[in-house]
Amino acid sequence: MVDVIPAALTYYWRMKMPETARYTALIARNAKQAATNMAIVLNVEMEAEPEKVERLAMEPSSSYGLFSEEFLRRHGLHLLGVTSTWFFICIAFYSQSLFQKSIFTNVGWIPSSKTMSALQETYMVARAQTIIALCGTIPGYWFTVAFIDYIGRFVIQLMGFFMMTLFMLGLAIPYNTY
Repeated sequence: MVDVIPAALTYYWRMKMPETARYTALIARNAKQAATNMAIVLNVEMEAEPEKVERLAMEPSSSYGLFSEEFLRRHGLHLLGVTSTWFFICIAFYSQSLFQKSIFTNVGWIPSSKTMSALQETYMVARAQTIIALCGTIPGYWFTVAFIDYIGRFVIQLMGFFMMTLFMLGLAIPYNTY
């Protein structure tokens, strides 16, 4: 139940923030409120331009729906690429998480479960997971934070998938099923 506290605080702070000017102007079609929100955020005086907002909101480029042919034509390949990539990464990542105990045992990182108690086994698996996080995940996150604007999101994502492939091969090559 303690986990509710950060979510509740985030919700509270989000409700205190002004809505983005783009949403307020183009979706809610309230140019005056959009100008007010921008003035608050940028700390400058701004004037509402309702005619311009109406013209932009009525442009055909922004008037297609999520399940329309126009959306599919414009974003279908991107959507397919992203969803299939995450589908395959979820299969690899979560299945590896489900079978970590046997993977770690077969690779030789932890002893067989027959030789230790359930508490010892839990500790050994958690220790192996912590080592993986400390050596791979955390440095990868900080690398991304430091270099995402220089290298670019696409290249960083490719690098992440490549590194995950290497690490999973590092687990798969010594894996012995018999």
